[in-house]
Amino acid sequence: MSDFELMTKFIPLINEDGFGEWVIDRKNDGTPEHPIQMPFVNYSEIVNAFVHDVYEFEKTHPEMILTRYREILDKHNIEWGSDSMSHADISKLDGQSIMALIMGAVRAERFCDGALLGFFRDGSIQKWLERLKEMNE
Repeated sequence: MSDFELMTKFIPLINEDGFGEWVIDRKNDGTPEHPIQMPFVNYSEIVNAFVHDVYEFEKTHPEMILTRYREILDKHNIEWGSDSMSHADISKLDGQSIMALIMGAVRAERFCDGALLGFFRDGSIQKWLERLKEMNE
């Protein structure tokens, strides 16, 4: 298995995926008897498998120190935010930096529901995976 094959195998899968959808509680009225559930994204199986494999990659490649994704991004003047990450020039970034972008996108979901969905929908995840594939070839 090449270095990034665990991740690049998702390229053809995400082209055909809807990624997920927002679930918004429209049944309940907010009373104590019928509290409104906070909106959340119900991610597709492919996105859930992708997230799992991002963490698997991080575990099997400790030399990349992906737990420090923010420091890696900072080193390249990329802020940990959707706009900066999505518009980053990745043409010169190495594998660690691309994986830091991916890890940053996955971790963003922990702090902001729907953040990962945004990275899938705007094509950032696809673009980053294509860059990893390019480096493998």
